[in-house]
Amino acid sequence: MSHRSLSRRPEAPVPVIFYFFGAFLIFFLTLPVNGWRPWPNQKPNATELLYGGSKKYEGSSEFVHLKYHMGPVLTANITVYPIWYGRWGNSQKRIIRDFISSFSAVDSKHPSVAGWWKTVQLYTDQTGANISRTVHLGEEKNDRFYSHGKSLTRLSVQSVIKSAVTARTRPLPLNPKTGVYLLLTSDDVYVQDFCQNVCGFHYFTFPSIVGYTLPYAWVGNSAKLCPGTCAYPFSVPSYMPGFKAVKSPNNDVGVDGMISVIAHEIAEVSTNPLVNAWYAGQDPSFPVEIADLCEGIYGTGGGGSYTGQMLNGEDGATYNMNGVRRRFLVQWVWNHILNYCSGPNALDQ
Repeated sequence: MSHRSLSRRPEAPVPVIFYFFGAFLIFFLTLPVNGWRPWPNQKPNATELLYGGSKKYEGSSEFVHLKYHMGPVLTANITVYPIWYGRWGNSQKRIIRDFISSFSAVDSKHPSVAGWWKTVQLYTDQTGANISRTVHLGEEKNDRFYSHGKSLTRLSVQSVIKSAVTARTRPLPLNPKTGVYLLLTSDDVYVQDFCQNVCGFHYFTFPSIVGYTLPYAWVGNSAKLCPGTCAYPFSVPSYMPGFKAVKSPNNDVGVDGMISVIAHEIAEVSTNPLVNAWYAGQDPSFPVEIADLCEGIYGTGGGGSYTGQMLNGEDGATYNMNGVRRRFLVQWVWNHILNYCSGPNALDQ
């Protein structure tokens, strides 16, 4: 409030609509551009859940300044090397394998995971070369005896990867140029910051720990720890009364929830593998990347807690993309050419 003295002569009243417009403009200009997820430390009331959050409506914003910072991107054929940490069922592994194989399955029924990957392919390096259209499922490593315990830090995540590439028997190949090392932790493993503000992350290994600089991603199974956060909308947290969980397409809430996070991290590690390529913001330590901008958006009209328009199967399952042998629910990613979040199930495609 201003401290200037009030005039004795009453001023003409300002129309209420002016106050509304001014308040709306201030609100709009200060909207966060990050996507939405029901984090436990941000428990809004029911009205905010319905009408608040990051009201981007598919993320379109002239205030998003995603820039290319001249670093490398993954332009050659990408190979994903899964590391199964902890206890994993065969059916769970098949879901994730089929999803990774779906990236390049161009014959999949529309809308498809391969169609989703086409948006990621739009990103280029400084020579104009695009992200590779080919994503292979590479060799795998099992770490079923929890070699580094059931509680991992971000640094010990790198130690798990070191164990996988230096194992005495069947080590994973070293592929620093086109490899993505995907560490998947089972539902009884806690990783630093898991469920509080991350469901997955990506970075690159430090030569001082692993011996090489390898792009990697970690994604955890949240089924026991926080399904309402990291497997949303297949599970809904208790502080969201009135919201009903949807049926997962592969009958595994934890793994079906991981699918979108895996997609998120592979999209970002491909466009920003060494954290010096495509991101928004001034601080590379906390970059806002192409999937961050659209987290929680799965269809047309998405924004805030509203996922957007998704598809429903005859079995009642909810999904938005088809892939190899299966259906999946995958978040959209930022299209820097159109300047909004994009996905193959958009109603205008």
